Amino acid sequence: MNTQVAETDFMQQADPYRRELLAHCYRMLGSVHDAEDLVQETYLRAWKAYDNFEGRSSLRTWLHRIATTACLTALDTKKRRPLPTGLGAPASDAGGDLIEQGEVAWLEPISDDMIDPAEIVEARHTVRLAFIAALQHLPPRQRAVLVLRDVLKWKAAEVAEALELSTAAVNSILQRAHAQLKAVALSQDDIVEPDSAETRELLDRYVRAFEEKDPKLLASLFTQDAIWEMPPFSGWFQGPAAIVTLAEEKCPAKHPGELRLIPAAANGQPTLATYLRHADGVFRPFQLHVLHIQGTVISHVVAFLDEKLFETFGLPAELT
Repeated sequence: MNTQVAETDFMQQADPYRRELLAHCYRMLGSVHDAEDLVQETYLRAWKAYDNFEGRSSLRTWLHRIATTACLTALDTKKRRPLPTGLGAPASDAGGDLIEQGEVAWLEPISDDMIDPAEIVEARHTVRLAFIAALQHLPPRQRAVLVLRDVLKWKAAEVAEALELSTAAVNSILQRAHAQLKAVALSQDDIVEPDSAETRELLDRYVRAFEEKDPKLLASLFTQDAIWEMPPFSGWFQGPAAIVTLAEEKCPAKHPGELRLIPAAANGQPTLATYLRHADGVFRPFQLHVLHIQGTVISHVVAFLDEKLFETFGLPAELT
């Protein structure tokens, strides 16, 4: 088989797994940009070794093994990617100075369009921000074992072979990982469909609260212990009063009509892209809000202040 034919055959066989490999690398790394790089590296490594692929496992399993190894190698030189809630207690004064920590490699969201739709429907909890953030607190090998066993549903013996461990070691590592993640375990009751009628109505009120600068409406949308965090600022805030104070005093939009919000889709969760009106009247990217909803109220918002995410998510560069 000549090189061109071999490459065509490899890509035809391997390309259908690209989206789930991206989700796998994203779970391991907490960064969509790093995940894209590692998927490219996975395909390069796989192509170079394709002549030696003997079919003892499925191509899908083989690609995930290569991706996992590539991720573990990358994590040797990368720090974990936190959210502000992973760094300490909430800030006591929502009207105080905000401390930006641009040097921190923060956790990033991932667009639903980049993930296999089946994963969003069947395993939504495994792409949610809370789960991805919790994974970042695990040592890399624990992270790999948990993802391979609990997300990909590999047998302990398969994980042991992939990671060059004993089956007993895999089971022990998984037990420790479960113990660390117990506090953030998500049940099906936590999963709210982004397109349900109740969610759409709540999001409509959320949009109205920000676009009309309505503090009373905004306060009514949150649980009493709701959390607001916005990397790259390290502080995070808890409770409707603190969230409203933050929005009133720290948001650069001071008057009704200075913000516009449009739907987006991240991590299988309700998401809104916010645009800020500039002096020329054009609305430009401001924040990406990823919401965690409990019933008919919001319990957590991560407002990512990273304009580059708008391009990654395929969102407009400006609104007029």
